[in-house]
Amino acid sequence: MRNSLERDLDHVLSHTEELWAEVRGERIFMTGGTGFVGTWLTESLLWANRRLSLGVHAVLLTRDPDAFRRRSPHLAEDPAVTLLAGDGPTFPYPDGDFPLVVHAATERHAPPGPACPASTLDRDLAATRRVLELARTHGARRLLFTSSGAVYGRQPASLRHVPEDYPGAPLSTDTASAYGQGKRISEYLCACYSQVYGFDAVIGRLFAFVGPHLPLDANYAVGNFIRDAFGGGPVKIAGDGTPYRSYLYAADLAIWLWTLLIRGQKGTAYNVGSPHEVSIADLARVVVREIAPQAGICIAGRPVTGAPALRYVPSTDRAAALGLHPWIPLEEGIRRTRDWCRVQLLATQLPG
Repeated sequence: MRNSLERDLDHVLSHTEELWAEVRGERIFMTGGTGFVGTWLTESLLWANRRLSLGVHAVLLTRDPDAFRRRSPHLAEDPAVTLLAGDGPTFPYPDGDFPLVVHAATERHAPPGPACPASTLDRDLAATRRVLELARTHGARRLLFTSSGAVYGRQPASLRHVPEDYPGAPLSTDTASAYGQGKRISEYLCACYSQVYGFDAVIGRLFAFVGPHLPLDANYAVGNFIRDAFGGGPVKIAGDGTPYRSYLYAADLAIWLWTLLIRGQKGTAYNVGSPHEVSIADLARVVVREIAPQAGICIAGRPVTGAPALRYVPSTDRAAALGLHPWIPLEEGIRRTRDWCRVQLLATQLPG
């Protein structure tokens, strides 16, 4: 059966083909391999594996192998993939060496309650330590950790693009900052293990993305807008629409992450995202124009006069030095996401 992502996967391959010689015959261990980021890494890895006869094998850690098999049978049933059932902080170590390790998982938030923020942080750090111990004891040569732009804390309105050496951080007294705090400390742990045990750890600080496999019902503005547009509208903006974001297309994301794993400098953090800013209100307008021109837009809040707009936009100069760019613009990325969603919707309506 033809892969509905064929054009995107060929795009990834065209920008990574020279990298794959360094992956040939290797075993890769990946956490988060069944989430949005990990699915794109798995899709593109298996595509390259088939096209270039790489002979790679990937072990993907997942809490629910059966759910992944139902959602992505073409990945789960590929002979180059083994699904390892387990939880981030406690998963069993598989046999054999893994020269390449990707830690792309983020622990789910703990149930609401007094200990929620601290327990979320504890689980994130326990999962990172578990992966780093695997890297130490299972022959890792290279490790990629997917961190987040949340490590910078709130981006100043005067700073148009936040660089990797910006010294900001989440407020230590903000109990809602467990995600950013966990990513910061995990970066530190990666640096420590890399220095002491000799494998090359590279950090990708992820920002915002659009593309196939993005959950439409999670806390992602562009995913929610696409969901609303497919439902006929209105596209709902919970705030005032003024914050600025930027969106890297998922196929470009895969190119960036594979490049960082193979070519990124040891002990270095790279922003992963687009430098091309867009306000949330304008993002909604693009989604409406490309998916449901008849749909309205409902903005719940009103801008505060004189208040600077919030920003979450990276500097990507460091990634550009590795030849990485946002090749697919936002409008085209939304169109491709729209087309993929339509294929998935049609598939669910077919008999059998």
